[in-house]
Amino acid sequence: MKMLLFKMEIIDALNNNYKIKISNHIEDTLIEFNPYKKELNFIHNNNLTDCLKDNEYQLRKMLHNKRIDTYYVGFNVKLVLRCNKDVAAFNDRSKIVALDKRNNNNHSYVIAEDKCEEKIYKIFSDACYFENKKHGGFAFIIEDLEGNYKLFTEKVQAIGSSQAELTAVIKAIELLKDIEKIRIVTDSQYVRKGLTEWIPCWKLNDFKTINGEPVKNIENWLLFDNVCNGKYIEFQWVKGHSNHFENSLCDMYARDVAENSKNF
Repeated sequence: MKMLLFKMEIIDALNNNYKIKISNHIEDTLIEFNPYKKELNFIHNNNLTDCLKDNEYQLRKMLHNKRIDTYYVGFNVKLVLRCNKDVAAFNDRSKIVALDKRNNNNHSYVIAEDKCEEKIYKIFSDACYFENKKHGGFAFIIEDLEGNYKLFTEKVQAIGSSQAELTAVIKAIELLKDIEKIRIVTDSQYVRKGLTEWIPCWKLNDFKTINGEPVKNIENWLLFDNVCNGKYIEFQWVKGHSNHFENSLCDMYARDVAENSKNF
């Protein structure tokens, strides 16, 4: 995947219209953005402007998601876009996203369902976490090529729901360290998007968000990235609590271990 790295700096502001300089190693351009009205204007007209227009959806999404309090003159951060990313396809939750990290590659792409691997190990996972009690649990099922299931559960504490989801998948992949092709079936967009969309950007922008803040749970994300090296991973999202058999089973066992983890 080709990544585009820029420097973004807010250089002026007037009536909630923020003038932003975006530059690369060759040239710079100016845009204007109003975070309240969500209006974006391209001020200059050069090759860099054309590049930003080609990837306008990604740029708009980042500007829209940026917190209001981080719009101020002097703010600067590295901005990373993926060249010609099919945003609509990646955002289509019915699509399976593949990540190929074999042969020192790091390529993610959306694949049609009929193009997925037919014979592949599967990981089904879910987590339950009680924020008020600061404990929870996760469960995952590994299905081998013959359709046999193995269930694993574990208690967790003081890590949060998203981290519990991520930890479950990491532990499952560690158990499949000798397996090259794996499909992860999850109801977590956090898990689905992390390696396929976010980490390639974080590695280039010093692990900062568009708000200029450190990415949360980066240790777990780097571990997840590392255990997937040399593997082909398919990410399939399923809606939680939708009577998907394996997902419902993981949810049941995750809740059971969470509810019985009061004294650990």
